[in-house]
Amino acid sequence: MSGLVSLDAIEAAAARLVGVAQRTPLEPSRAISRLVGAHTVLKCEHLQRTGSFKIRGAYNRIDRLGATERAGGVACASAGNHAQGVALSARLSGVAATVFMPAEAPLPKVQATRAYGAEVVLEGDALADALEAAEKWAAGHGATFVHPYEHPDVIAGQGTLGLEVLEQVPDAGTVVVPVGGGGLISGVASAVKALRPGTRVVGVQASGAASVAASLEAGEPRGVEHPSTIADGIAVKSPGPLTLAHIGERVDEVVTVTDEAIVRAVLLLVERAKQVVEPAGAAGLAALLDGSLALVEPVVVLLCGGNVDPLLLQRIIQSGLVEEGRYHVLRTRLADRPGALSRLLRLLAGVGTNVVAVEHHRLDPTLHLLEVDVELAVETRGHEHVAEVDRALRDHGYSLYGPGT
Repeated sequence: MSGLVSLDAIEAAAARLVGVAQRTPLEPSRAISRLVGAHTVLKCEHLQRTGSFKIRGAYNRIDRLGATERAGGVACASAGNHAQGVALSARLSGVAATVFMPAEAPLPKVQATRAYGAEVVLEGDALADALEAAEKWAAGHGATFVHPYEHPDVIAGQGTLGLEVLEQVPDAGTVVVPVGGGGLISGVASAVKALRPGTRVVGVQASGAASVAASLEAGEPRGVEHPSTIADGIAVKSPGPLTLAHIGERVDEVVTVTDEAIVRAVLLLVERAKQVVEPAGAAGLAALLDGSLALVEPVVVLLCGGNVDPLLLQRIIQSGLVEEGRYHVLRTRLADRPGALSRLLRLLAGVGTNVVAVEHHRLDPTLHLLEVDVELAVETRGHEHVAEVDRALRDHGYSLYGPGT
């Protein structure tokens, strides 16, 4: 189809990125391969400069600007990764950058963008608000708007990641790519299909921001009014006409994953692969773990971003441990007198749990005058151990309340 990014454009972008973008490592994982039932390798693009693939497209776009455009500076809108890519690319190119970010953008991403030298403007509650403000500001100030995905130079820059994948895994059978607005998968699929047409390219969207399937069916971009997902890096309302055309022509399949699956993938990467990856960057692995993909080996999973707020990472890990039965929260009621709590704690110790938190609640109107509500968080060894703990408590006369009990 005419108008789509060519292999020549991607190879030219690769030449521009020499000395700018890093060649990120590829890591085989026996543990993940066993879990998904297919030989799987991880493309560690979260170790790229700025912590994501975004510098590839941003630099290629900015480096191609003429002298007049450079003098006017650039502007962009982003929840964080594109912001950092544009900020660093502009600094390397000697161009002023103004970056619009949602007011709730993760603080580490805001701080990093400023540290790369960009002026940051916090605007609106969602990326769409920041995008509208950035486009308006650019038009009014004579700046070039650097779209996060809907531009051929951006797509060509992201496509250099596809070139690297095939250089490192020439016989790749399946390449799995997280999808937000579609710039990354458009570029990767363009490179992969040009060099190895038989390789499957699979896109993965968060189910709370899954616009691509509806857009492909309609033959035009269709949006999700209020994207809702833990994976803020792919929480995009809709693809653009250009990226949708690439996806329709060059991508074999697009699937969705839940936030719960993404949480499990992030935890697995931390624990088994020793990789700290943001939720959007782990979406591809989440799809593999769900077991719904038809995979041709070897499988390459793109870990496309690692800019995760430490506070969010803490919550993700805790949630993941609950999902795996390794962290259990239970509530019960005790007589409000000396020794009642110590007896409960001795019982929990006897069944092999480690108590990490205890909270007392005395103000519940359903409590009797001499009762106390106790919530405990305990470390457990899996779902069977959780069931053993609950059974032991009930056998000793304790009533349990709350989720999972």
